[in-house]
Amino acid sequence: MEEYHRIVRDILEKGEWKANRTGTRALTIAGMKFEHDMAKGYPLLTTKKVPFRLIASELEFFIRGITDKKWLQERNNRIWDEWCNPGKVPYGHDPETQKRMLEEPDLGAIYGFQWRHFGAAYKDQHADYSHQGVDQLREVVKKLKEHPNDRRMLVSAWNPMSLHEMALPPCHYGFQVVVIGDKLNVLWNQRSVDTMLGLPFNIASYGLLLHLLALESGMKEGKLVGFLGDVHIYENHRDGARELLGRDCRAYPLPRIRTSNFSSIFDWKYPDTELLGYQSYPSIKMDIAV
Repeated sequence: MEEYHRIVRDILEKGEWKANRTGTRALTIAGMKFEHDMAKGYPLLTTKKVPFRLIASELEFFIRGITDKKWLQERNNRIWDEWCNPGKVPYGHDPETQKRMLEEPDLGAIYGFQWRHFGAAYKDQHADYSHQGVDQLREVVKKLKEHPNDRRMLVSAWNPMSLHEMALPPCHYGFQVVVIGDKLNVLWNQRSVDTMLGLPFNIASYGLLLHLLALESGMKEGKLVGFLGDVHIYENHRDGARELLGRDCRAYPLPRIRTSNFSSIFDWKYPDTELLGYQSYPSIKMDIAV
């Protein structure tokens, strides 16, 4: 993952300090690009251990349009625990508010809701949204099969009318599918990039989505490209970043993934996809900035 290491190194060397919502300042660069050829392997970071199960279960959560964080918790995935629908518990840093945010299961109109029901009126995490709003993901799959050269295969999670109903405004706010020849490529856009904790997840998540869309369409896996906006390393992550850069990114080969019993991306369950040959350096402990 030399491309990821390049991003980390550039931020440490060229980034400028910037204040932000979390209260923890960050070294920041405006505008970077990540690119990976899927033929070289599945882009799961090898210079620190990254939990594939959490990435895959979150992607299923998005694909299904679920907004109840209990679904994730029941699968031992706690990555959304600290957030909730701000209409139910307004965002805050004080201990009482953070406790209430932890206890509230409704995440609001986040990624999956926008992917599958864009424009629908959001009620709560229990409502049935069948046939409401625009199912952007289904539209992309339809175009892939009927008009693969279409240049309008886009999915947007950025809905200005619903930002006040989201646990977090989407960081990775949209993706595009581009078919060239027999290869399917995925390009995603990200406004805010937590380089040390979030970006390895984002890379692997969109790599898995590319894999599933290629299976759905019967195409080969092509390029994964990320256009990154506010790219930052939090002050309390600098030591971890330096430790990671001290590790050899060529020490372990990239793993592969294999999906069994695939019928449709809409029926896919995360245990259907197996991670093969993953070897890595140990994890690096870093606290998330909420």
